[in-house]
Amino acid sequence: MAIPIPNKVKRMWREWNLRVAVLISLFFQVLLIFIAPSRKNTKSRIVTLLVWGAYLLADWVAVLSVGLICSGQGNDCDEYHVNDDLAAFWAPFLLLHLGGPDTITAFSLEDNELWLRHLLGLFIQLAAVVYAFWQSVPNQFQIPTIFMFFAGTIKYAERTRALYLACFGNLKHSMLPNYAPLIKEIKLMLDNIPFGIVNGKELQTLDEESLTPNPFTDIDVVKNGYMFFQIIKRLIVFLTFTFPERHKSRKIFLEMTCKDAFRVMEMELNFMYDALYTKMVVVHRKIGYAFRFICSVLIVVSFALFASHHKRQLQPLDIVVTYTLLIGAVGLDFVSLVKLIFSNYTIVSLNNSNAEEIVFAIKERLSFGERCQRSNFVSQHSLISDCIINEQFKWFERVVDFFGLKDFFDEIQYKRNSPLNDDLKEFIFMEIKNKALQAEDPEFSKEICSAKGNWVLSQYDCLHPSIVNSVKREVEYDHSLLIWHVATDICYHKIEYSDEEKNSQNREFCKILSDYMLYLIIMRPVMMSEVEGIAQIRIQHTYEKAKKQQFRRKEEEEEEEEDKKGARSSPENLESSWKISRLSN
Repeated sequence: MAIPIPNKVKRMWREWNLRVAVLISLFFQVLLIFIAPSRKNTKSRIVTLLVWGAYLLADWVAVLSVGLICSGQGNDCDEYHVNDDLAAFWAPFLLLHLGGPDTITAFSLEDNELWLRHLLGLFIQLAAVVYAFWQSVPNQFQIPTIFMFFAGTIKYAERTRALYLACFGNLKHSMLPNYAPLIKEIKLMLDNIPFGIVNGKELQTLDEESLTPNPFTDIDVVKNGYMFFQIIKRLIVFLTFTFPERHKSRKIFLEMTCKDAFRVMEMELNFMYDALYTKMVVVHRKIGYAFRFICSVLIVVSFALFASHHKRQLQPLDIVVTYTLLIGAVGLDFVSLVKLIFSNYTIVSLNNSNAEEIVFAIKERLSFGERCQRSNFVSQHSLISDCIINEQFKWFERVVDFFGLKDFFDEIQYKRNSPLNDDLKEFIFMEIKNKALQAEDPEFSKEICSAKGNWVLSQYDCLHPSIVNSVKREVEYDHSLLIWHVATDICYHKIEYSDEEKNSQNREFCKILSDYMLYLIIMRPVMMSEVEGIAQIRIQHTYEKAKKQQFRRKEEEEEEEEDKKGARSSPENLESSWKISRLSN
């Protein structure tokens, strides 16, 4: 038996469904354009959830609004009905909203792989908007509706194009090298020409004495960050560097100070984020500038045409909603235009130092939360803390696992942050710099990168068999990492140290880096290309063994406590307690 809906509720739905839907759609666009960039600068789960929710609901509400417009046309008998001409004028605004702001096109890398679905959605929504407009012909707002339709089409096409370019396969194809110089380099190698000669030019040998660190200005950080991004983005799609790229990047890195190296790395990651999750790659081209200019002109002209039109037959509420949509469209487009002009990409494209400084100064003042801030924390995860059995919340773990949210809540529960101080940065920088100085040729560089700790052991002449075996080439990378993490935890907590050793920076650095590597392998495996398939099974197996071992140890300790209570009255209990103590040790 169906539950009857009160007539008052039905009347409110007929009156407000479309009007509220288009305004909520506009609200999500305003929300996304300002809070989406904050994902780069904050660790807050609340902000991430807010961006995720707005990103998903924005498309859903816009599509719902288009459907309400199409289904409501021709229903003139309804006193709450929105004027057909005005409803057809609202439809192109929803194309603008489906195009989304420049600050976010994808929430995750998997969204980029769905570009074909978005292309199909583009054609379907274009057809729906055309149908809504055709149903209203002759339309008193025909010209502004057509102008808004083309503006919305441009915006939606920009988003689809951005997803297409950030798709893994297309991204890899766009970075394939020019085969002519590549074949020439291979020929030089086959002819036994020394590595230091490329394209007929000798590459200068780098040594520590010939390199003098030069402090970078803010403009230098942006430009070098973009240069490194163009080189390092090959690693995203598992491509390698050419010899000149490798030599150039190595030379610039060795001439950096520690502070500048981290600043350049942050800017490099900023460019990488823009390429994978925003429209920046699409709009920062000549054709992108042209389409953005056309889109802005069309929106402003539509506003002017509607403002100058007579509106006697329209309801005052609908006029307010329409002006809200128009002001929102102009405002969002203006903010996007400001972000487009005063951006890092603009600084990279300029060749005038004065213009670069002006753009950078204005960008810093009008950053809208996009300023590339330094991260002062390192994410941490410890195997021992994750294996603590908390029987009190076992039911909660089963519930979240049923809904597929176990990984999400595990990260909240077990992840922690450790301060990233200047001493740790200096330690990391010097270790990488020392290896970069020794990596004169690709073969030696490859040997350093593939080392699983044996490089360090060779420096300290460690001959302990179990430690040496853990870094052999036959041992999988994730297996070796788990062994060293457990060993680091045991040494950090169990071994007796003098006061001087306990306060040693290297001891703390080992613990921080060990927990960070485990955090990556457990909670961010996508960042470690080698950790796939069997690695996840091995990690889960290690967790289960550790939990069983801890549970067994807990039982033994309880039995030992019981035996101690009866030890004074029973020799047998004393003997049993001694045996259990032997087992636990």
